[in-house]
Amino acid sequence: MIRYALTCDHEHEFEGWFGSSDDYDDQQARGLVECPVCASKQVRKQIMAPAVTGTKRTVKDIEPAKMQAMMMEAAGRIRRHVEENFDDVGDSFASEARAIHEGRAEDRGIYGQATPKEVRELVEDGVPVAPLPGEPPKKTEVN
Repeated sequence: MIRYALTCDHEHEFEGWFGSSDDYDDQQARGLVECPVCASKQVRKQIMAPAVTGTKRTVKDIEPAKMQAMMMEAAGRIRRHVEENFDDVGDSFASEARAIHEGRAEDRGIYGQATPKEVRELVEDGVPVAPLPGEPPKKTEVN
């Protein structure tokens, strides 16, 4: 496995794991590598230092509570980005996502609600969908 630091044309930074550098090149050529934030397919590798392993390796464990807080923060940022930049199509998400995929509707980011059956059918038909992170609990609701 090889890990690449990637960035899109909107300067969103993320990482991707590939079986080999050829796998990355193949997926990139077929338009399968895209930004998880904005779905841009204009993705490039960042300059990275090689991973060097040795006999002494120190890794600081992140406390579970801190890890959970980091994950909730990231999920909240994703949700806010989607709500601020995508169209809310409500319960017509499945039909609108299919129409966009088939070229019958304007290509744009959308979010909304779909039943588990609708989501399963979209995935089976190759329509790219992903669940939107839930709203993080309000600080007043957390211990």
